[in-house]
Amino acid sequence: MNVKLLLTLGATLLAAWLIFHFKAQLGILVLPLFFGLVIFVTIKLYRLMEKDEPSDPN
Repeated sequence: MNVKLLLTLGATLLAAWLIFHFKAQLGILVLPLFFGLVIFVTIKLYRLMEKDEPSDPN
């Protein structure tokens, strides 16, 4: 697997843990930050699936 992708997903998991660990301090920002993380991970995984096409040699 791509090291850059693994680092990105690891950083995203860390960010998600930080959001929920500090949810009392973040208050109303928890929901938009969570949605942003979900969208970010979805786009990253979609880009990974695009690279898996049979016509692509990489």
